Amino acid sequence: MGRRIAEVSTPARLAGPDEGLGRDELGLAARNHGLPLEALRHDLTPPGLHYVLTHYDIPYVPDETAWRLMVGGRVHRSLSLSPARLRGYPAVTARVTLECAGNGRALLTPRPVSQPWLVEAAGTADWTGVPLRVLLDEAGVRSDAVDVVFTGADHGVERGKEQDYRRSLPLGVATGDDPEVLVAYAMNGMPLPPQHGSPLRLVVPGWYGMAHVKWLREITVADTPFTGFQQSVAYRIRQEPGDEGEPVTRIAPRALMVPPGFPDFMSRTRFVAPGTVTLEGRAWSGRAPVTGVEVSTDDGATWQPAGLEPEHGHRWAWRRWSHTWTAVPGEHVLCARARDAAGNVQPVEQAWNRGGFANNAVQRVPVLCTGSP
Repeated sequence: MGRRIAEVSTPARLAGPDEGLGRDELGLAARNHGLPLEALRHDLTPPGLHYVLTHYDIPYVPDETAWRLMVGGRVHRSLSLSPARLRGYPAVTARVTLECAGNGRALLTPRPVSQPWLVEAAGTADWTGVPLRVLLDEAGVRSDAVDVVFTGADHGVERGKEQDYRRSLPLGVATGDDPEVLVAYAMNGMPLPPQHGSPLRLVVPGWYGMAHVKWLREITVADTPFTGFQQSVAYRIRQEPGDEGEPVTRIAPRALMVPPGFPDFMSRTRFVAPGTVTLEGRAWSGRAPVTGVEVSTDDGATWQPAGLEPEHGHRWAWRRWSHTWTAVPGEHVLCARARDAAGNVQPVEQAWNRGGFANNAVQRVPVLCTGSP
């Protein structure tokens, strides 16, 4: 059974055994930040407003010219690639929405102990780089390969063991073209900022943020499934501590709303005047294209279809939606939910799990309509 979503949360201790976040909690609190929901109005999120989650310290890169991306393991030819050499390959740019696997965690009761996101851990950017499959083709993947492992330069301690941040993708995902995984060196037409993985990072369209390894320095093709901490211990959907759990992979459908009107700072309630109010936001899914968005103004009791903008060729990016609401005096709870082509729909209530992962329950926005138009 699902567990009730709390309406208000208070930030808690950041590190949790199921997620594998770094243990410098005050430092992480300063570095990690979410998207102001007003910024959903932008097709592209400015880098400074895009959500950021770091597991360990942000690596210091004093000289990009000394950086090398090593490609090795079960390949015929090992590669050593500088960022400058990667920029010499034909460039590919993809508009991709990223979302943290723990987005919405702070709304669960009991709340999992980890980064206390509400619904703000998302953002969309134009990522420019080299398709991973191009580099793997150049290296020549051996016939016994099954996984591709990615190592970042961020480094920390998990359960008493010092380690780098590592994640893997199945070979078929790493070498596929739908989605096309990128080794990216630019964000919104500019070099990657330090907090977003400078000088190189992985971009895996449609997958939650843990797969987008930042500060990328090694790509290793393996002939056995990768079982590192961030793969087999962290980022698993579990009900009990001893469960093996299901891995977190593709992004569940989500619609977010720009809170309308103006806020009361203490209560977090939004105020609107009677009359016509335009509700708007963004919707996305990593599992299948979004096919519709519905809006409720009565806390999910009834739903009305919203208008949905076309993809405009950006399959892996969020889409704008809008709905005209005639506000009447009184208290209202506004919600929006997305549906995708595979039939996945956002739930009104969220099924609980220990890590608070893949939580895509509908957003609730309390609104008070009062006064004159």
